[in-house]
Amino acid sequence: MSPVRMAYLVSQYPGISHTFILREVLRLRELGFEIEVASINAPDRPPERLTTAEQAEAARTYYVKRHGAAGALAAKWATLTTQPAGFFRGLKFALRLGGVDLKKLTYGMFYFVEALMIGRWMAREGLTHLHVHFATPAATVALIAHQIFPITFSMTVHGPDEFYDAPGYYLAEKIAGARFICCIGQYARSQLMKLSPPDHWDKFEISPLGVDPTLFAPRPFRADPHPFEVICVGRLTPAKGQAILLDAIARLRAEGRDIRLRVVGDGPDRPILEQIVVERGLGTAVVFEGAVNQDRIRELYAAADAFALASFAEGIPVVLMEAMAMTIPCVTTFITGIPELIRDGQDGLLVAPSDAEGLAAARWPG
Repeated sequence: MSPVRMAYLVSQYPGISHTFILREVLRLRELGFEIEVASINAPDRPPERLTTAEQAEAARTYYVKRHGAAGALAAKWATLTTQPAGFFRGLKFALRLGGVDLKKLTYGMFYFVEALMIGRWMAREGLTHLHVHFATPAATVALIAHQIFPITFSMTVHGPDEFYDAPGYYLAEKIAGARFICCIGQYARSQLMKLSPPDHWDKFEISPLGVDPTLFAPRPFRADPHPFEVICVGRLTPAKGQAILLDAIARLRAEGRDIRLRVVGDGPDRPILEQIVVERGLGTAVVFEGAVNQDRIRELYAAADAFALASFAEGIPVVLMEAMAMTIPCVTTFITGIPELIRDGQDGLLVAPSDAEGLAAARWPG
């Protein structure tokens, strides 16, 4: 059989919060797929802060915005002169998506131009299928490119963000246009079913994410840890519920527990969380590690006695899979797709979201 050749489109690649996409691309190549990657934006870190694998990927990735106005004009002219019907079909479609909303129309024109650039790049590479992670703006670019060029596209849908504003993300149109859709779990699949008629449901394939057990391998337990090390990994955003976790840590410290929390990740909530640490007198009991690469994250996992994630909204977090693969006991919330990964009392502990008292009281039976 001839190898499967396809393109991946990512909003930002490599990205420190989405290393699972890089791992997926590398693994598929190992299995014989020929995959080229395009990214709308440059990597989220300078080259010297990328891992060796990320540097190699960045060197071979097509970066849309890096080509600037000259690249956009070249793509417009080339498409207009060689595929005028497709050009105007895509333009009409992008305008229809924007409707009468000036902001949406403006973004629609940006997506249209990016779709032209992606389509021309795929033609140069001899690629006819495009896959996108997340049904967000990058998938909108793929949807428009599908209207212009003779290509097919597919998506991996994670949730839950896409489900909060289904009309704004044009989920119905993406479902109708996609050749197939990978759902990371049953929860994601159910939400797509809610948004589409049954004759589209055969497009939805359950395709769980995973981790490499040779990288995230079991580590020995500490017999009598002092302090007891808890790790939380994730973007510092309201959805992750880190403020609830800090409340739980404060409660445990008030009980006399020798416990320390390492918060791994960065984001807009960091100043708020740091202020909570000061107000609650947590001092050195909370360490903000910032955003770290995968080589460093394994070191932090290896030193942890428990993993905690107090999220209000999630798909099925890869960080939980990483912690579980390293046999770190996990405490998290019973929301969205998490119970598909963790059964309460068997694979970890599940507590109610927003319940700091319940989170602090979570204990293994016996």
